[in-house]
Amino acid sequence: MTLARRLPGVLDMILLERFHMTSSSRYTATTLTTYGIVAGGTLLTLYTLGAQWSQVQWLAAALSVGIGFGLQEIVANFISGLIILFERPVRVGDLITVGNTDGVVTKIRIRATTIRNADRQELVVPNKEFITGRLLNWSLSDQVTRVKVSVGVAYGTDIDQAHALMREAADEHEHILADPKPSVSFDAFGDNSLMLTLRAFVDDLDHRSKAMTDLHKAINRKFEQAEIAMAFPQRDLHFDPRSPLRVTIEDARQAKPDA
Repeated sequence: MTLARRLPGVLDMILLERFHMTSSSRYTATTLTTYGIVAGGTLLTLYTLGAQWSQVQWLAAALSVGIGFGLQEIVANFISGLIILFERPVRVGDLITVGNTDGVVTKIRIRATTIRNADRQELVVPNKEFITGRLLNWSLSDQVTRVKVSVGVAYGTDIDQAHALMREAADEHEHILADPKPSVSFDAFGDNSLMLTLRAFVDDLDHRSKAMTDLHKAINRKFEQAEIAMAFPQRDLHFDPRSPLRVTIEDARQAKPDA
């Protein structure tokens, strides 16, 4: 009991002064040391009391069953980690989507895999989820990915001209592939706009975000030069017809100031 209480603290100070270990590493070392001292003390106590294996084997069997149930998930994650390493559905550096998280795989360990998102937050995912669950890997076969830019133009717009300008913006971008060829579609008659969508393939995932920004800027610039109006929400006002309402429209430039 004295060793279990005192020795971990002494060991923590030694590791800090001589090896300059981090607090997490020191905590791991001292915790394992405490467990080892307690286990050794328990065995020594049983030996001193004269306990024989035939007398405690039922206890060892019960502990084995309990440990087996407790380690079930750990063993499953360990086997899943081996499958990941050999089958390689996920590799370090891949961009993947797990649930609602998009991120890059940074570590594949025995029990879990670490994913870092765009905010540099790290998500630790048990390996079992990659084998039994659904996984979206953006870069499993290649780095090519498709981007989609949707634009709403005002009613009365020349659709053919708008299509040509959007396709021209894609053709001029250095990271947009010519094959597969970019395509533009007329998707719907919206409440306030005609919905057009540009679909194009980017040569590398690293250029995806920049390509999206450049396409939006290029389309906006070309539409402004061609005087194509971007649609905006419109609202109709309805007045109560049960009572008379007098409406007067005046030109502010011709209105006379009040006397």
